[in-house]
Amino acid sequence: MNKYIIIAALIIVILGSGIVYRSFLLPEEMTPVVTGNVREITMVAPKNQWTFDPEVIEVEKGDKVILTLINSDDYDHGIAIDAFGIAQRMPANRTITVEFIATQAGEFPFFCSVPCGEGIINGEKRSHFDMIGTLRVKDIANKTP
Repeated sequence: MNKYIIIAALIIVILGSGIVYRSFLLPEEMTPVVTGNVREITMVAPKNQWTFDPEVIEVEKGDKVILTLINSDDYDHGIAIDAFGIAQRMPANRTITVEFIATQAGEFPFFCSVPCGEGIINGEKRSHFDMIGTLRVKDIANKTP
């Protein structure tokens, strides 16, 4: 038998298995939910503060989230939300937009993904590692945070 026919048959079996799993075997709580709601949130990296404002964002599972990110600093920052595959550079003195669908409920950290230095703010040393926050995705159907 031709090796290309065997490879094609294996690919068809693998793809077919995935389709059957997603269609019939995937537990209901694992299926992606899209509510159709759009949450537009503006987040700022204030000049020489090494923080995000706001530090806590709350949305519902299935919401489309549109983050408008404003970098007020003279140097680059970044935003990363690992759970949703977000990793975006925020150029100095620029505004960018990031969009994603909150497909899973829970609390997820977001953080600056670009080393951006350190400074003294109100007598306290702040740095790149202080640029963290929390994305809270509520599951309305299951009443979990």
